[in-house]
Amino acid sequence: MKIHEFQAKHLLRDAQIAVPDSHVARTAEEASAAFGKLGGPFAVVKAQIHAGGRGKGTIKSNPEQHGVQLVRSAAEAAEVAGNLLGNRLVTIQTGAEGQTVNQVLVEAGCEIDRELYLGIVIDRSCGLPVLMVSSEGGMNIEEVAAKTPELIFKESFDPDAGLKPYQVRKLCYRLNITGKSVRSADAFMRAMCRVFVDLDCSLAEINPLVLTKAGDMIALDAKINFDDNALFRHPQIVELRDVNEEDPAEVRAAEADLSYVQLEGNIGCLVNGAGLAMSTMDLIKLHGGEPANFLDVGGSAQVEQVTEAFRILLADKNVKAVLVNIFGGIMRCTTIANALVAAYKQVGFNVPLVVRLEGTEVEEGRRILAESDVDILAASDLTDAANKVVAALG
Repeated sequence: MKIHEFQAKHLLRDAQIAVPDSHVARTAEEASAAFGKLGGPFAVVKAQIHAGGRGKGTIKSNPEQHGVQLVRSAAEAAEVAGNLLGNRLVTIQTGAEGQTVNQVLVEAGCEIDRELYLGIVIDRSCGLPVLMVSSEGGMNIEEVAAKTPELIFKESFDPDAGLKPYQVRKLCYRLNITGKSVRSADAFMRAMCRVFVDLDCSLAEINPLVLTKAGDMIALDAKINFDDNALFRHPQIVELRDVNEEDPAEVRAAEADLSYVQLEGNIGCLVNGAGLAMSTMDLIKLHGGEPANFLDVGGSAQVEQVTEAFRILLADKNVKAVLVNIFGGIMRCTTIANALVAAYKQVGFNVPLVVRLEGTEVEEGRRILAESDVDILAASDLTDAANKVVAALG
């Protein structure tokens, strides 16, 4: 689960982690008032959407307007907020359509001496959380990792013991942090690691992490994602969810207990099992097609869930063909067959449908489909299915 920057900063502030003073505004008038409350000579107005790259992002209808802008008066804060609110911000992570800005963060400026990067994720190779820092803050960290990986320094830590002081000193040495800034870095980094563990985060990222001219370490930005499987432990985090920032199809799928991710292709995929779904997508691409989604109905889906899956697939205007690939282990092929027939009766199919069934009750499932009035292209194996669905697109 993702949250907004301003929500992440509230969590950091509660953990005694330094963040700038700020106020959320949902109208131009509120942005003007927020500037006055901050009382400084300048502030920053920041679009609040669930996507990175906002500083370089632009308003779709006005590419000269960026998602993060410096302002020096209440009137300027109102003007910038008015240009952002209600419009779509396009960034490297949103796609060409962008995301609608419904709120902005008006944040006090600070005297920046250096910009750094800090991130925490789970390192699957060692089974521990790992703290990553770099001197190249404020930049696209993926580009830094690809071109100059030697500028990213890492320290894994025990989730119970947390980050140790000697690890902070090692990182400070590599970042050339000295003097009183080391004490600030020690408090900041160790507190960030505690937040990551205590809140069951899947990602905690500060970019840029800044050192002020006074030597203090402050989170100028904050991006925090949470492990969905642990949210039952954190009802206060669940309350921060903003469904307006999520893909409607993905929200609808989650309500039906389906694993669904929207993609940019034109071949809808309905598969049981995450590994099989990934293989199906790979084969579609291998044979010249582009998957429109990842959709795993799981091993115990019922007819109602599978029917809803078809509704979601067919509601995507980009889907020009559908590939159903079922290996019946726990899932019965008859369940999928009955769901196909039910979906056809309820929503209809106006695109080619290729079906590959194998496994439990496969013969009965094939018989159900053969005796139905659903127009289906049957496939004998996965390669045959991929070839047929790509060919069906013409």
